[in-house]
Amino acid sequence: MTTPNLLLLYVADPIRSGSFYEKLLGQPPVASFPTYVAFRFDSGLNLGLWSTSAANFVSSGTGHRSELAVTVDDDEAVDRLCETWRTAGIAIEQEPMTSVFGRTFVALDPDGHRLRVCTPDK
Repeated sequence: MTTPNLLLLYVADPIRSGSFYEKLLGQPPVASFPTYVAFRFDSGLNLGLWSTSAANFVSSGTGHRSELAVTVDDDEAVDRLCETWRTAGIAIEQEPMTSVFGRTFVALDPDGHRLRVCTPDK
């Protein structure tokens, strides 16, 4: 079976985005180059930040139609994390609300990628 293990986000400035995610995730990148920064998680997932101006970058796609989602323990944790991120200057696109799947909010990274925080499905 094929198991996905890398999520790539296309960014204007990988170093700037790397600093953003280092603070957000509370861990340093495992690799950092002018056109690519990478993070590794205990789950086996890797996050790559790839420069849209890299010589070998090719993509005809536009827009941000996906989300990087993080689950937290409960509704109160959703609200607390939203306030923590807001205080840190992170743009909040969707204020905390209760959706069909539970409490959630959406923030934006420096390139406008959506970062959803929610509770686990019950």
